[in-house]
Amino acid sequence: MAFRLLTKGATAAAVARPAIITSRQALGAAAVRAYSTPKEVEPKQKAASIIDSLPGNSLVSKTGFVTLSTGLATFLISKEIYVFNEESLVLLCTGAFLGVLLKYLREPYVNMAEDHINRIKNILNKARQDHKAAVQDRINEAGQMKDLVDVTKSLFELSRDTARVEAEAFALKQQVAVAQEVKSTLDSWVRHEASLREREQKQLAAYLIEKVQKDLQDPKVQQQILDQAVADIQKIAKSA
Repeated sequence: MAFRLLTKGATAAAVARPAIITSRQALGAAAVRAYSTPKEVEPKQKAASIIDSLPGNSLVSKTGFVTLSTGLATFLISKEIYVFNEESLVLLCTGAFLGVLLKYLREPYVNMAEDHINRIKNILNKARQDHKAAVQDRINEAGQMKDLVDVTKSLFELSRDTARVEAEAFALKQQVAVAQEVKSTLDSWVRHEASLREREQKQLAAYLIEKVQKDLQDPKVQQQILDQAVADIQKIAKSA
């Protein structure tokens, strides 16, 4: 776009009018080529698309924008403050191309941005839910530990009873061990005394047998035994 400040002389007007006429013809041809489509478009849809492409949120604001833009352009051109030339045509075509490109690329970009935002939101929501679940679990664990004092007291009583029972069991075990030791000692003494008595009895029996054998070898003793036997036989015979 070129802005030129021109004087209002006749020479400048004569030079500017052919350029304006030529540029208007080129602009008309470009507009016809730009809006020509292979398919027929209904006038209502075309008008609605053109109105939607204008900036503004309502029909009044869009109409005001068109009126203001048209009036400003007419004023600038009529006062020869702005000269429509080839640079303006290039700028207009570039703007139209960028507008069409923006129109067709805006929706995919918006969808991609929304998908990215939704993905980030899902990640944040999941992280928040996980954190909430972890906090709730921690709260539940803390709630379960509210009876910790009573449980500790019960466990202490149980441990004390267990220690007492273990001490009693150890004492009984020691007593049993001592009793077994005493019993084994007494058994050994009994066996020793029994062996001594058995040996004494054997010695006494051997002594008596030896003494009897010696006495039997004495003739006097033999005669006494013989006399006693005869007397016994006579008693038996008399009694019979």
